Amino acid sequence: MSTARSATSAPIEVAAADLQGPGAVTCPNPKMPLWSNHPKVFIDVVTTGSGKCPYCGTVYSLKAGEKAHAH
Repeated sequence: MSTARSATSAPIEVAAADLQGPGAVTCPNPKMPLWSNHPKVFIDVVTTGSGKCPYCGTVYSLKAGEKAHAH
C-alpha cells in the first residue's frame, strides 16, 4: 500500500493481498502519518473497483488484474 495522499491525488492502488474480510481496505492505512489518523473505516474496493474514505477523502482502487479471493 502507498502512503497518504490528498483527495485530489491519484488513487492508492491496493493488491488482493491488502484486502481484509470480503474485499475491503482500512483507512487510515498503516503507512499514513499519525497526524492524519481518524476513526478506522472499512472501504469496499471489490464491488466497484474503488472506494473513497468518508473522513479524509483518500481513494483506494484495486490494482488492474487483481482478483479478490474468498476467505
